[in-house]
Amino acid sequence: MPSDLPSDARILVVDDHVEMGRMLQEPLADAGWTVDLATGGQEALTLIRSRVYDAVLTDLRMEKVDGLDVLDAARAVDPELPVLLMTAFGGVESAVEAMRRGAYHYFTKPFRLDEVRLYLGRALEDRRLRAEHRALKQASQERAGLGALVGRSAPMRGLYELIDRVAHAAAPVLLRGESGSGKELVARALHVEGPRASNPFVAVNCTALPGPLLESELFGHVKGAFTGATSVRRGLFVEAHGGTLFLDEIGDMPTELQARLLRILEDGEVRAVGSDASRTVDVRVVAATHQDLEARVREGRFRADLFYRLNVVTLRVPSLKERREDIPQLVEHFTARSRTRNPRSRVASLSPEVVAALGAMPWPGNVRELENLVERLVVLVPQETVTLEDLRPHAPVPEPAAPLAQAQEGVWTLRKLEGEYIHWMVQHCGGNKTRAAELLGIDVSTIHRRERER
Repeated sequence: MPSDLPSDARILVVDDHVEMGRMLQEPLADAGWTVDLATGGQEALTLIRSRVYDAVLTDLRMEKVDGLDVLDAARAVDPELPVLLMTAFGGVESAVEAMRRGAYHYFTKPFRLDEVRLYLGRALEDRRLRAEHRALKQASQERAGLGALVGRSAPMRGLYELIDRVAHAAAPVLLRGESGSGKELVARALHVEGPRASNPFVAVNCTALPGPLLESELFGHVKGAFTGATSVRRGLFVEAHGGTLFLDEIGDMPTELQARLLRILEDGEVRAVGSDASRTVDVRVVAATHQDLEARVREGRFRADLFYRLNVVTLRVPSLKERREDIPQLVEHFTARSRTRNPRSRVASLSPEVVAALGAMPWPGNVRELENLVERLVVLVPQETVTLEDLRPHAPVPEPAAPLAQAQEGVWTLRKLEGEYIHWMVQHCGGNKTRAAELLGIDVSTIHRRERER
């Protein structure tokens, strides 16, 4: 097999003439592919529905279940699974019909094995390129401003409105919120939605590097400035010129670097380590922290003047427990994204019971923790729908307490009890408000109205 053809692939060969099937199986396996052999259409249907294949090579004329049936089954499981057909001359008309129905290619018997290898390689390469294109498109969408932020809860709607107002301002922005709540996504949205969108967005985590390395990373250095400085380094402020520099976990920045950052914010000039010359930069700084900066100022661990300079515009990113009604939408979003990253997964959705259980979990790691759990389920669960039994080995499954039990711990008004019961029922239905309204015997608009009142 030519070295430029994909070799990491699983192929299903289908032929009710066992000798013909083995004649194809062996040389394709020798070419580096994993090859399964089905000795009839019915066996092929079973294999296609139980295993993940990258291509199918099937005879057209077979008894009971023919190649067109195999084609239909393959496309039902995976619309992009390439199916190649083999047919005698008299079956060309049927093969052409199969092409109209989505077959990738057909071979007329007798055919050459090198021709089969060539077209299989092309089919596998096309499949790989489509997967890469989807991944790039998804990554682009994830970087695209407000479109990257998922959720319709009241806290998120308020955040969207603030982003829309703040994006076009020039002042620094301080993002506050718990770890994993999505502060970098908000920073990217501020960049993309504002006038600097066509210029660089550069991000750095202030806890990821020790002080001297962080100084060089941010401000750059000249050749020979310190041991190991064998070349010039521009620094992230220069790289972000005209755009946005996102300083994540600003509260952990060493105090000696805080003074340099303050000067850049005040006069717009950056000086590389070891240089006598300054350079003017036009950079909007967006900083983020999960820490109590006011407390760190009182402790002398964060400069008060830098805090006041950064605190001109502050956006608070809500934690996941403050926006639990967004969990069904987040789960759907993360499931789709995980399936793109793991195309061999059979998981298509999480059951309503699982979504309801996720809605009742504490989520100390916020959205990042939820995303990681969903991807773990997509990778490990072997069937289309994730059930509570699938969830239990990976996360504690809480039983959401009914509002009446909670109300007994204190004095609740009847209206609050009603509102909490409606909210609990929506969670119980996995976020499906239409189903919750049916069970409650109310109109779905009542649920929307009561949510706005919470």
